[in-house]
Amino acid sequence: MAKNLQNILIVSVSTLGSRLLGLLRDILMMGFLGLSATSSAFIFAFTVPNLFRRLLGEGALSSALIPIFSDALKQEGKGPAFNFANRVLSRALVVLLILAGVGMVGFGTGWLLIRHAGLAETLQVDRQQWEWGCEMGVLLLPYMVLVCLAALMGGILNVLQRFAVHALTAVWLNLALIAALLIGGWLLGLRDFPLAIALCVGVLVGGAVQLVVPMVALFKEKWRWKFDFTHTQRLAELNRIFLPAVAGAAVMQVNVLVSRLLAFGLNDTGVTALYLANRLVELPLGVFAIAVATVIFPNLSLLAAAGDKAGIVRLYGEGLRLILAVTVPAAVGLAVLAGPVLGLLFEWGRFSSLDVAQTVPVLAVFACALPFYGLATMATRGFHSMKDTRTPVRIAVVSFVVNLVLSLVLMIPFGTVGLAVANFVSAGVQAVGLAMVLPRRLIVFSGARLVNGLVRIVLAALGMGLVTWLLWRGLSLWVPPGKWADVLAVGVVIPVSAAVYFGLLWMSGFEDRRALLDLFLRRGGRR
Repeated sequence: MAKNLQNILIVSVSTLGSRLLGLLRDILMMGFLGLSATSSAFIFAFTVPNLFRRLLGEGALSSALIPIFSDALKQEGKGPAFNFANRVLSRALVVLLILAGVGMVGFGTGWLLIRHAGLAETLQVDRQQWEWGCEMGVLLLPYMVLVCLAALMGGILNVLQRFAVHALTAVWLNLALIAALLIGGWLLGLRDFPLAIALCVGVLVGGAVQLVVPMVALFKEKWRWKFDFTHTQRLAELNRIFLPAVAGAAVMQVNVLVSRLLAFGLNDTGVTALYLANRLVELPLGVFAIAVATVIFPNLSLLAAAGDKAGIVRLYGEGLRLILAVTVPAAVGLAVLAGPVLGLLFEWGRFSSLDVAQTVPVLAVFACALPFYGLATMATRGFHSMKDTRTPVRIAVVSFVVNLVLSLVLMIPFGTVGLAVANFVSAGVQAVGLAMVLPRRLIVFSGARLVNGLVRIVLAALGMGLVTWLLWRGLSLWVPPGKWADVLAVGVVIPVSAAVYFGLLWMSGFEDRRALLDLFLRRGGRR
């Protein structure tokens, strides 16, 4: 566990740096663009290449590649494993180029229909917003090719225990976007659509750097790029795992696309509100939950390749308890302090107090789903490590149907908040479904240990939530609303609440408390 904690620490710290840069990027973007049609159009256009990044790069293809690459590395050595990787990368490049071309034609056709065929009037949507979305979609789709190849290479590096390179991937994109915002918005004084175009250029520059960095790291590992379209038994096995996995991952990403499409048609601010709420929820999710899953997944795959089922159960249980120990209190704290957090971070420039008020309920709902996202991430990796991609697909389909039906029912009476509630319920359905089915695959899995730990986590988080609310209410009686109140909420209430939570968790006898403490003290020592 000590080595895993060290690797989790590397990924967590790297991801934290990336997320903080991403937060700075979003703060700048909201200050320059606000909760507006322009920001919604950019976010909607960026959703499509980002969807394929999660679908092919970090999702189904990467999840299918890692266990088979692990097998090849363990059984045949680095050379044959790299040959297999080249066969996958060669095919992926061709498919991605075709998909990008088709997508660009699709966005271009949509622009023509909106501009010249009256489609916007027929659908009763904002014509200018949809035109901008289509134009930026054409510009952003090449990013899909760059980032998906980069993510595949990052997955290979993870198996080679080079976690930091992949964890830092998003840093390069964030730096490029920050540069685009500062140069375009600050130095050149660009606003609205011209500034959004500058952001698109920043995305492409960042994507190029994202691809070059893992290529250099792999080159140092003696990998050499070569086109290879030879069909082998391992590729056949990859296809067998990948095709069901891509169906499941596609369902999950279509969930995101449907929500943003409905929000895009609902009003000119809904997409941005959903995006901001999702970004703040992804901060603890990405820094810790996904970091744990990223480190543990290759090791689960290696244990599965060795037939060590008891080892899988032990490692999976430890990872899941650590994820819940962080995501549950993070959800409670973020829901209680949604207003101060949004006000402190984003209320400047063109992002007004009214924009904050519109986003608060969306963030509060998204925050409640945080433990479900963490649980689903870990459980899905557990299935994939055993090369079972079909079960997550079936559960993802049910989750998608729940999300679609609830979105259509709730969006008219409740607007963007209704879409957030639909996402929350569907995330719960998926997480609970995966958690109920996985123990059947892991025959010696001890659900009692998980429930025992979860009860302690929830009780400690509820106690922390009460303290958080009382402190915030007390401060609001003495400090008038504004930046100072928000600073006190984030700078004082959050640290005190975190200390209360860890104190309660420690006193409860939570079995992984030392591993959790080691992780947060950056010691990575033995439990």
